[in-house]
Amino acid sequence: MVYPRRGARDSPATARTGLLLGAARHSAGRTAAVFVCSALSAGASLAQPAVLGHALDLLLDRERAAGSWVVLCAVVVSAEVLLDSLVALLSGTTDARSTAWLRVRALARFLAAPPEHGARFSPGEVAARLSANATEAGTAPVTGAALAASLLAPAGAVVALFLIDPWTAVTFLAGLPLLVLVLRAFAGDSSDSVTRYQRVQSDIAARLVEALGGARTIAAAGTVERDRSRVLAPLPKLGVQGRRMWKVHGRAVARAGVLMPLLTTAVLAVGGTRLAAGRISVGELLAASRYAALAAGVGAVAGLLGSLVRSRSAARRTAELVALPSMTYGEGSLPPDGNGTLELRGVRVVRDGRCLLTDVDLEIPGGVSAAVVGHSGAGKSTLAAVAGRLTDPDEGRVLLDGVPLETVEQGRLRREVGYAFERPVLFGDTIGEALSWGAERAPACRMRSAARAASADAFVRLLPRGYETPPADAPLSGGELQRLGLARAFAHAGRLLILDDATSSLDTVTEHQVDRALARDVRAGTRLIVAHRLSSAVRADLVIWLEAGRVRAVGPHADLWRFPGYRAVFAVPGTAPAAPGDRAGGLVPSATGPGPAAPSERPERPGP
Repeated sequence: MVYPRRGARDSPATARTGLLLGAARHSAGRTAAVFVCSALSAGASLAQPAVLGHALDLLLDRERAAGSWVVLCAVVVSAEVLLDSLVALLSGTTDARSTAWLRVRALARFLAAPPEHGARFSPGEVAARLSANATEAGTAPVTGAALAASLLAPAGAVVALFLIDPWTAVTFLAGLPLLVLVLRAFAGDSSDSVTRYQRVQSDIAARLVEALGGARTIAAAGTVERDRSRVLAPLPKLGVQGRRMWKVHGRAVARAGVLMPLLTTAVLAVGGTRLAAGRISVGELLAASRYAALAAGVGAVAGLLGSLVRSRSAARRTAELVALPSMTYGEGSLPPDGNGTLELRGVRVVRDGRCLLTDVDLEIPGGVSAAVVGHSGAGKSTLAAVAGRLTDPDEGRVLLDGVPLETVEQGRLRREVGYAFERPVLFGDTIGEALSWGAERAPACRMRSAARAASADAFVRLLPRGYETPPADAPLSGGELQRLGLARAFAHAGRLLILDDATSSLDTVTEHQVDRALARDVRAGTRLIVAHRLSSAVRADLVIWLEAGRVRAVGPHADLWRFPGYRAVFAVPGTAPAAPGDRAGGLVPSATGPGPAAPSERPERPGP
């Protein structure tokens, strides 16, 4: 049976368009204000030549009304300056608002995606898409409004030229087809170069984040210069694409910069001829010259068009995060009296064409501690992820207390299913906040009790500010960090607790203390423990033995120990597996357990 749970995935083009439209809707009021102020500024700039020309004619004729028109000129100029200032202010705040919306939406979708989909983006690449790319994409609404408004003044100027003298307008319009060709070529060439530039920029960011994460390894290996060269290796490509991008931009601006003055000069020449013929006045010639300059401002569209092209290219990269499929949840709940019985029925997981789990059928009774063992690559962590619905299987179903996980509301599911990982990450301003962090905030008393159960309370109290110490200021070893991760999981323990190699950095004594506290001081429930140590399998009630993505056998450790293949899982490389009579290196198998091996147990297959 196919497991239909993932949300629909949008195509990158659809996601990009939807993302830009969403940003525009989110800042619609401010974007409209930018357009209105820009349009009013264009109106003021259009009124200015007419008012100035008429004032000049009145001054030349020594009319008494000339003073009033000079004052009107000052008012129009002041209005244009004020409106331009408002446009600048509104543009900055709208860009920031749109960028914040884009980042929140992209980050939320990225975090909601199944881990295997998000994993194809490196941390550096995600950072670049959420920072630089989102910033450029966030300017799209304002740039679009400014581009539309920037066409008003040239269009109005052409109309004004028609009103002054039709021949001046015809002269200007004759050169516009050449400008259209220039802008069209610019848009096509600029889009490709900007996309390549942003891709290389993201590659450098990914390499840098990787190097920062492995700073200790680089220092220990003495490869600082080599890794610096590796991080900066794409710089020549970045330089090539950057020069190409600005070359395209410069070529378009230069062509427009040559074409527009030529058209303006042609309009003035025609206007001078018409003045000599007595068809227009000196003031009208002055107005025509100003309108020709305004109409030539259409050449500045190249700059706005370039900005819009960069915004679209950046939005395409940010939209790839938004296009990730999200996990969908139901509205159901788990039975209040459930004991944490976990069932996997016909589960199959395929990632990148590789089958990680095949035909997994399991039933783990409620309240049981089950260890998952197997060689590296056997599918242990995949099984742990599927069991708590960090990811969905491609086929089959996972049930908790008889309820399919995909039908449970997200908050309820996360309150009842807890995780602890090999490399925990601490969120919060203090250690205390980090341990309380979860689907619901754990009270301080429960948080401290969980820290004691994880053998973390003693070293936390020795920190400069105890539980109020910021995680960044706490010098933690790998084992101490794992104990804090366990403490957080214990503080939020529900009916199912999954430990994915969460004790690998603990010494044997501490691991035994944590295991004892887990059984005694943490909320009772089912435990699924991904284990590499023999001691973990010995203490578990039930052992799930995986091999190449399949369940090889299920049963108590004592029953499985007679199989050479099972003993080989714990054998030190280069040594022979222990003999069946060897009591697991002096460790006594757990006497408690669910009873006979589960039906999925199979006899040992002949070895090579």
